[in-house]
Amino acid sequence: MNMKDRIGQADWHNITASLHEKGYGLAPQILTEEECRQLIAQYEDASLYRKTIIMEHHKYGRGEYKYFQYPLPGIIQNLREAIYPQLAPVANNWMDVLNIKKQFPPGLDSLLEHCHANGQNRPTPLILKYARGGYNALHQDLYGDIYFPMQAVLFLSRPGEDYTGGEFVLIEQTPRAQSRAIVLNPGQGDMLLFTTNFRPAKGAKGYHRVNMKHGVSELTEGSRYTLGIIFHDAA
Repeated sequence: MNMKDRIGQADWHNITASLHEKGYGLAPQILTEEECRQLIAQYEDASLYRKTIIMEHHKYGRGEYKYFQYPLPGIIQNLREAIYPQLAPVANNWMDVLNIKKQFPPGLDSLLEHCHANGQNRPTPLILKYARGGYNALHQDLYGDIYFPMQAVLFLSRPGEDYTGGEFVLIEQTPRAQSRAIVLNPGQGDMLLFTTNFRPAKGAKGYHRVNMKHGVSELTEGSRYTLGIIFHDAA
């Protein structure tokens, strides 16, 4: 089954409901074990990447990640193109209920054209690597004034076998209340979709923003690789 079919056959009804209710949704087994191994094996191929970030140098955490350069590898381009149209209607609904005068186009090409016309022309898909003691501090992946409100992370390593610890963490910052931590541990090949910076929540007086950040808890053993798919480009 090709990538477009795999994405299309995911349970988008439940994913959409979970995004609305919780700010994240899970699609299992989007990547095969072989595809995960290939992406990990390509980590050392410098020709694929435009930039490497050592997290400690910027106080982002402990570990490193690499941004892919254009043209993106086929599997990453296919993921980006197939996932975005499923999320655009959700994003537009969020804008509507929050009374934000913004709408996103149905196709990825149009979003990227808008990014590039406004000086955001650097690709944002990235691969991340953590070793024992590695972690990622809480953050948001915005990269410029134009940003899509959802992104994806695909898990390339096997929790409990390739590494321990290293859970994916979401922090929900509810207005006038204490923050709530959401801790997730998807399996190899699974795709987690989550809000880039906020989700709508319905209160007594209508909808309001709930801000969210994400990160990775400390690895206690092994090594952990993930693939991040961000739909807007960077300035």
